Amino acid sequence: MTEDRPLIVIADDQPENLFILEELLHDSYRVQALDDGRQVLAFMQAGNRPDLLLLDVVMPGADGFEVCRRVKADPATRDIPVIFITSLESDTDEEYGLSLGAEDFVHKPFSPAVVMARVRNHLALAHANRELRGKNEDLERLVEERTREIVRRGQQIIAAQGATIGAFCALAEVRDGETGNHIRRTQHYMGILADKLRTHPRFSSFLDEETIQLMFKCAPLHDIGKVAIPDSILQKPGRFTPEEWAIMQRHAQYGRDAIARAADELHGEEGAFLRHAMEIASGHHERWDGSGYPLGLAGEAIPISARLMAVADVYDALISRRVYKRPFSHEEAVAMIAAGRASHFDPDIVDAFLEVQEVFHAIASRYSDA
Repeated sequence: MTEDRPLIVIADDQPENLFILEELLHDSYRVQALDDGRQVLAFMQAGNRPDLLLLDVVMPGADGFEVCRRVKADPATRDIPVIFITSLESDTDEEYGLSLGAEDFVHKPFSPAVVMARVRNHLALAHANRELRGKNEDLERLVEERTREIVRRGQQIIAAQGATIGAFCALAEVRDGETGNHIRRTQHYMGILADKLRTHPRFSSFLDEETIQLMFKCAPLHDIGKVAIPDSILQKPGRFTPEEWAIMQRHAQYGRDAIARAADELHGEEGAFLRHAMEIASGHHERWDGSGYPLGLAGEAIPISARLMAVADVYDALISRRVYKRPFSHEEAVAMIAAGRASHFDPDIVDAFLEVQEVFHAIASRYSDA
């Protein structure tokens, strides 16, 4: 039974500190007390996996900072929480330790209650993070399995495309709060923009009839990566914290990766269809000035399909009600997109949008959530 308890490794070159910490922790945790940083590294290299490290900073051989640096540099151990217990008082020292990836500092002379609380809290946080990663991995596997299953059933190109879109969008609609009408609206907005730009000198070589049709078909997959975002974030009734927003942004890469795995099993025209879907899923949150995500692409480096979807998606987000905002009017949304010309959006696509804005308004009315 005791082997199920978390393993805490303590490293301090002062025997009295080791004794106090070991006595404090041994009733609740397995404890390994070591004299210096080199012993910690040797202990871990021998195959032992601590659940948390309590490190003095000033030790002979390898000091606490060096141990932390090496632990956090290794993908196999970087998730192990590190707490420094130190007599150093300089803000610079603490800032440096945190920059190495340490989770916390406890200053000597330490309070036993504070040490226990910090250990307990960081073990709980590490456990929660591991569970979250596990759930994300399970969701990614689910997307991959569903994708393979759908693709293998397709006997003809049109059938395979329709089945892929239907299965992906069914997954997205079940987990996301947005409706199927959002998918229909953005799909038609994108088709209208592409058709408007098909004779434009910058786009005519790309926007032929076949490409426009393929983009129209795969536009509903733009947010498919949201199936890999935890429910607690995806369905949160309010604005995200910075940490939650960082996780939410990953949906663009998750979507691209899921579609890429499907594309690996396809060839020819089917593969071309999914290549457009990958570009849209990955790139529709990139910005013309390079301030978007996930890759920070700028200008012409952003795929044309993604640039078109960016305008379509933002317009629909602006006119739609969210728990944290009222729906903007069509006129307000148009003004906001115009203000993003050459910063958020490709300027020529914004110009085309302004020319067909009334068609957007009609599409929004036709497929209204109401």
